[in-house]
Amino acid sequence: MPAPGTPAPRAAEAVAIRPLRRADLAEVVRIHALHTGTRAPAYWEAVLRRVRREGEALEVALVAPSATGRGLAGFLVGEVRAFEFGSEPCGWVFAVGVDPGEARGGVATALLDEATRRFAAAGVRRVRTMVRRDDVPVLAFFRANGFAGGAFVQLERSLDAEEEGS
Repeated sequence: MPAPGTPAPRAAEAVAIRPLRRADLAEVVRIHALHTGTRAPAYWEAVLRRVRREGEALEVALVAPSATGRGLAGFLVGEVRAFEFGSEPCGWVFAVGVDPGEARGGVATALLDEATRRFAAAGVRRVRTMVRRDDVPVLAFFRANGFAGGAFVQLERSLDAEEEGS
């Protein structure tokens, strides 16, 4: 039995999924801000413009309406792309968010399941994402959904350190 105030888990099949619409933007910004502490409407406006461009890439921009009928329970944005280093075209999930009031209700899994169906329909054989090493809940979510370390290792170099040494 869920803890008081926690929604009962919904089967992933029971979660309604539909394409992201312009009218959903404020809810995406709200959910993102609940997770990051930062409101980023200009960023999400740019993402929406990008995923709405036709013919450049297959975008996967999905939302799950809240079971309460008010707002969104969650969202997922990704795309099919091929990039440097010899990677074949693959699906990329670059944002997923669930309203904390709907967490552990199957929303993120339902969104990911639908995204992977769409990626597979586009002919790709892999789906990738990047997660902060210290973001244990998100790592656990992706691992529970079949994600594991891939063939590529992400490396980075701080440019701030070089500026300080100048």
